[in-house]
Amino acid sequence: MRVAVCQLNSRDDRKANLAAAEALLERAAAGGADLAVLPEYVDYLGPAAGLPEPEPVDGEVGQFFAGVARRLGIWVVAGSFHEAGPDPEHTWNTSLVFDRTGALAASYRKIHLYDVEIPGRVSYRESATVAPGEQPVAVTVEGVRVGLSICYDLRFPELYRRLATEGGAQVLVVPAAFMAHTGRDHWEVLLRARAIENQCYVLAAGQVGDHEPGRTCFGRSMVVDPWGTVLTQMPDEPGVAFADLDLDRLATIRAELPSLVNRRL
Repeated sequence: MRVAVCQLNSRDDRKANLAAAEALLERAAAGGADLAVLPEYVDYLGPAAGLPEPEPVDGEVGQFFAGVARRLGIWVVAGSFHEAGPDPEHTWNTSLVFDRTGALAASYRKIHLYDVEIPGRVSYRESATVAPGEQPVAVTVEGVRVGLSICYDLRFPELYRRLATEGGAQVLVVPAAFMAHTGRDHWEVLLRARAIENQCYVLAAGQVGDHEPGRTCFGRSMVVDPWGTVLTQMPDEPGVAFADLDLDRLATIRAELPSLVNRRL
């Protein structure tokens, strides 16, 4: 399977953001990708006052990416968007997966919400406006089991262990808008850890650069193999990076170092 991770600098203009995402998906398809992954909040990353009205999964965002997946004939993980939530004050942070025909193959609502206070650096309380999801989700893509997650989920290894053991995941995807302050020290380390401990490929697609209001995302989108080796990594600008997943290598690693089978807890 050939995969692509798409790195964006989404701002407060949904139309422009969707056009930029489509252009990257076109590059992914032209490069032979079977599956392309977009970042968290792919359609809008800006001031809350300008946030588009939350939508159901078949709203403007869902229909847009369904159409692009169908036109290009590739699988698309459409990062995430604000899905209409359980009450007027809360949305869900939802990732959508579309197959080659544009059919919705899976949706995942972010379970772990980013409530962090680092004095002088980061002050963010996602739970004030977003409701947590409840269910881990894995989906079969071209015969390969793919476990879904979003950004802050990356810090909770128990989610990925469930995806690998109960969901049968061979690949883990991480659409993200990872903050630059923490990303410098933690992003690659956590991605490689999730790959090693679950013996899975990890596809991480991030937002990059400055966003309003006063937010900078780390970027460095990458693909990591089940041994923890970084196969490809994006520079600090929007673009696309490709990698070829070797499922025979994954099977060999799991056979020679059977940590998933050997676990006791």
